[in-house]
Parts: sequence; C-alpha cells; structure tokens
Amino acid sequence: MSRRFVEQFRDGDNLDDIYLVTDKQLRANRNGNLYLLLELRDRTGGMSARMWNAGDHVARGFDPGDFLHVTGKVQLFQGSLQVIVNTVDRVEPQKVELTDFLPHTEQSVPKLMERLRGYLLRLGNPHLRALAECFLMDEVFVRGFTTCPAGVKMHHAYVGGLLEHVVSMMDAADKLLPLYPAVDRDLLLMGVFLHDAGKTRELTYARAFGYSDEGQLIGHIPIAVEMLTGAAAKVPELTGEPVPRELMLRLHHMILSHHGELNYGSPKVPMTPEAMMLHLIDLMDTRMHMVLRELREDRNNPSAWTPYNANLGRRIYKGGAAGDLYSEGGGSYD
Repeated sequence: MSRRFVEQFRDGDNLDDIYLVTDKQLRANRNGNLYLLLELRDRTGGMSARMWNAGDHVARGFDPGDFLHVTGKVQLFQGSLQVIVNTVDRVEPQKVELTDFLPHTEQSVPKLMERLRGYLLRLGNPHLRALAECFLMDEVFVRGFTTCPAGVKMHHAYVGGLLEHVVSMMDAADKLLPLYPAVDRDLLLMGVFLHDAGKTRELTYARAFGYSDEGQLIGHIPIAVEMLTGAAAKVPELTGEPVPRELMLRLHHMILSHHGELNYGSPKVPMTPEAMMLHLIDLMDTRMHMVLRELREDRNNPSAWTPYNANLGRRIYKGGAAGDLYSEGGGSYD
C-alpha cells in the first residue's frame, strides 16, 4: 500500500506509517505524568505528535533523525493538525525510501544553478568574477550549495532551499538595482551569493535537517567569512593579483551585517549601500516565503486566519473567498 504523506491527512484520520522524527522532548503534564512531544515529518511537511504516558524507556528507544513506524490518530488542535500516538517502533534507514522524507525544492536545481552561474560569470569586476569562479570550481562547495536547505525550519527548509533562496534574491536585486544606480551591482550580487554560504557547513542535511558541531559552535556568518578569505587566496592564480583590500573589506562587512540588527545575530549593522540592500532583500525573501507558506499549508483550517506564527509574530489573514488565491493553481510559493 502506498504511503500517506503529511499533507494528505485530515482531522480524524488514522495514522499507520513511517515518519522521520526531527524533535523529541520528554515532558511532564500537570499531574506529573510523563509524555513524549515529537515532530514527525516527511517531504511534504511536519506534524506535532504526543504520546501520553510514555516513560523514559520509550524515549530512550530512538533519537531525532531516526525513522519511526507510528500508529495513532490525527486531530485538529488549536488550528493545527497533531497526532495522538499509540505506538512507535524504530525502523532502520535502509528499509525506507529516503526521498519520501526530505522535502525538496519544486524548482529544477540544474536550472537554478544555470541562473546563478549566469549572474556570477557576467560580473563586470574581474576580481569579483574570479572570486566567484573560485567558489564555482570547488566541487565540494557546489555540491553542498545545491543541496543545503536555507534553514532548518524558518524558511526554504528543504533540499535545494539555499540555492533557491539565493537565486530568488538575485532576481529581486536585478529588478531593484535600476532604481538605485548608486549601488554597486557587482558587489551586491556577490554579497547575495556569499551571505549564507556558511550554511553549507553550519547545517546537516544528509538525512534530517539540523546543526553540525561547527554550526552550533561558530555559526554560518563567521564560517562564511572564513570561506571568503580562503577563496580570495586563490584569486591571484586566475588574475595575477590579489583581490583589492577595499573590496574584501566591503564583502566581509556585507556577510557580517546581513541580519541587519545586533540582536538578530549580526556582529555589525549594515553601513554601506550594498550591505543595506542585501539585508533588505534577504529580509523580504525570507519573510514572504514564510507568509506564503503559512497560507499554503493551512488550507484545511476553516478559520479565516492561520494559527499564530511565533517567528512572524502574527497570524495571517486568509479571508473568505479570497482564500482561493492561495489554493493550487493560484501560484507557486516555493
């Protein structure tokens, strides 16, 4: 029998299939009884799951990143679907079809890569173009860049998500740059390319999305600065001279400031036109992706509003008939 994916479940459905567990917490209820709070996922999405009266002996039987055969019942709770679990059994990875569990960009990765190369190899600045070539000639980097998600949960959290996010930002920059002729086009496009490059080492994405030890200890911003410095050291082999210090200074600043605010994880705030524009385009693409994902994934909720999203700090209005705008055929939001 073919499997049922998360996106297919409705309130009241029975669940009896294999899912990837991405989060596991053993908690106590008001009476002190232990229960398991899980996040179950496949390539179409995720659902929260609760297993009541589950002691430590059950929790020790598996870890996040494992595959579980789960039985239970789906119910609507506070506007979102969740699973009340009856049984869980760990399943060996070789017994599952991995493509069923990792979400993947709906766009063509080769075509996205072709667009990325087109932007970078047409850069007018020879130092920046040579720098881009150093990255594109690195097979390990390219493999990671085309596979890595842009995030674990918040946005573009699927295989190829980082590449899709960067190309989307480049498309936006290409359309906005004519409005701001004082902004250096080559510098901005290179900053867009590099701003999240460190995520290829910050995140793990072979079986489940998570953080590497390097990612947790250092983070993608310092990693990207290190990667830029390493790639720049190879540029003289292509051009016969190093990348100018001023250019490197501005690129480093764009990476370090792209989150925009100190309390959002940026060591610096944007202090150049290119850094400011990079931050704003990044913010626009991530937030719009999150908003449209909320609308797309909440089609089964009869409410005119999506559930509260803590990352966005709000609920999103779906409206009545206007909700049809976000149904299939109304557009592609990944």
